[in-house]
Amino acid sequence: MKELEFLEQNGIDTKTSLELLGDVDTYNDTLADFLTECDTRIPNMNKYKEAGDMENYAILVHAMKGDSKYLGFTKLAELSYNHQIESQNNNTNYVNTHYDELITEVNRIIEVVKEYLG
Repeated sequence: MKELEFLEQNGIDTKTSLELLGDVDTYNDTLADFLTECDTRIPNMNKYKEAGDMENYAILVHAMKGDSKYLGFTKLAELSYNHQIESQNNNTNYVNTHYDELITEVNRIIEVVKEYLG
């Protein structure tokens, strides 16, 4: 496992997260849970996006936003929030146009966390 500094160098705000979670072990467990959740969340996000089901898509990006804020993924939290608002407004054009940007950041975070956790 790498040091927390590795996460910070990759744009993850660990200081705020540790204040919320209390200790590194809990933070690491929560990171692992996030990775596991992504295995189903991302395919489901894509499925709902493709079906134009903005209601269920909004639920998933809202959850992604919450997890991201909690874990210090500031950019991912912001992108997820934008998708949440636009999908709640049934703005499929925004969701489709900016989906790749969201997924690119999700994948970046996943890779950083996997490398950190080993």
